[in-house]
Amino acid sequence: MRHVNRQMRLNELQDTLEREPFLTDEELSSRFQVSVQTIRLDRMALGIPEHRARLRALAEMQQSELRTLEPEEVFGDIVNLELGSSAISVWRAEKKHAFARSGIVRGHYIFAQANSLAVAIVNAKQALTAKATVRFAKSANVGEVLISKATVTGTRMGYTRVIVETKIDSEIIFIGDFLITSEA
Repeated sequence: MRHVNRQMRLNELQDTLEREPFLTDEELSSRFQVSVQTIRLDRMALGIPEHRARLRALAEMQQSELRTLEPEEVFGDIVNLELGSSAISVWRAEKKHAFARSGIVRGHYIFAQANSLAVAIVNAKQALTAKATVRFAKSANVGEVLISKATVTGTRMGYTRVIVETKIDSEIIFIGDFLITSEA
């Protein structure tokens, strides 16, 4: 019976990581109610790389799709990009991005992740932010992983409207409504 349970867990683990590639070993351990070491052994058995390697591979695949920015101009790692439609970027806040006393991440870094994603999603040769309305709902701390999702909601007269939500775990910490001007 133990073998069947492990095989079921392996199948579920593979399905879960295909749907949610951003999950860490610690998060998977909690979700599957097994040790982190068990998750690592299961990943190895399935040939699934560790969290950072998965994110790096996803980001490298998406880099070639960028039209408006060079890969090094994007703040965060784009792990999913459908030009003119949607995009996802991941960024881990480091000590250098935060206030020294509190460890709270400075807002301009959170904005930079969202803004560069909003510009990158536009299917044009050049794109710039014309207007942005933003709301910070919660602070972020050093070490947290910020996942931004951008969605194009409309295009009109040379402008593209992009909504960006940034989350930590499943909690929204930032919402941005960007108007991007572009040149085809």
